[in-house]
Amino acid sequence: MNIKSIARNITKTEQSVSALPLRLIAGIIFMAHGAQKLFAWFGGYGLEGTGQWMESIGLTPGYLMALMAGSVEFFGGILLIAGLLTRPTSFVLAITMIVAIVSAHIDNGLFMANNGYEFALTLLAISISLVFSGAGKLSVDNTVAQRLA
Repeated sequence: MNIKSIARNITKTEQSVSALPLRLIAGIIFMAHGAQKLFAWFGGYGLEGTGQWMESIGLTPGYLMALMAGSVEFFGGILLIAGLLTRPTSFVLAITMIVAIVSAHIDNGLFMANNGYEFALTLLAISISLVFSGAGKLSVDNTVAQRLA
């Protein structure tokens, strides 16, 4: 396999617009949550506060875990919005949501009102859907794939 065929496989996508609302909405949500962790925007606690909380639930070293989760969410959200590298980005975001569900939400039950896992589960479902479908017709991935074809 050469680099061109790898890039073609990564950017391959369905030729519909059905992924667009999933990408845009999930991208905005992931970006905002990442910004809370990284920059203390939107009422977040930043790296220090998020890192301390992650340490308290057993994710160590907390600062590094906060940096990794925040970066995946913030930069992954930007990539989803653009529709660039959607499949690998969505895969990493799905793993991030699995970790969030198992480490922070599972003991609280399903519902968000109790800090449950329903929201993270929804983002997991969107991420998995994008892994399978790709970014869709209106995306940077589609433009790249067409130029490589």
